[in-house]
Amino acid sequence: MLESGAVELLCSLTLSENPALRVNGIWALMNMAFQADQKIKSDILRGLSTEQLFRLLSDSDVNVLMKTLGLLRNLLSTRPTLCILANIADGTSAKDLIMTNDDILQKIKYYVGHSNLKLQLAAMFCIENLAWNEEEGSQGRQDKLREIGIVDILHKLSQSTDPYLCDKAKTALQQYLA
Repeated sequence: MLESGAVELLCSLTLSENPALRVNGIWALMNMAFQADQKIKSDILRGLSTEQLFRLLSDSDVNVLMKTLGLLRNLLSTRPTLCILANIADGTSAKDLIMTNDDILQKIKYYVGHSNLKLQLAAMFCIENLAWNEEEGSQGRQDKLREIGIVDILHKLSQSTDPYLCDKAKTALQQYLA
């Protein structure tokens, strides 16, 4: 199935105007990503593209949104794929896209406060990349993140009992001090 172009076909379904086709495409990708090897997960990410993933996360159909979140969970479910969200926020155009999309910013805020540690860490990597002070436009991104309450959350997480989460929160906060 994979060699016959299944990933490409399913990714193309997510572009449909028909919500049922979008749901079925993303649902199939979510199932395909479940406990899959890294190559399949990478193929899915390449097939979807950052822009399409953001569109799906902002979809007005709640079923599409829920299946997209499920896909992200399956893509992030093992340690090597934890950096996917951070990679999304690592490019200049992706940073601009994220910072101008309030829905995405609210989802990052939601995930950084989520009870699932892996999702929290993935969102934290994303925040770090957005706030990184050595890149052009960082002050504006930092101001926007502060405005939506991310800095307050980082302060709380810097007191976390999880040492890795605590460290990541402190590293992200240091971007505001430099």
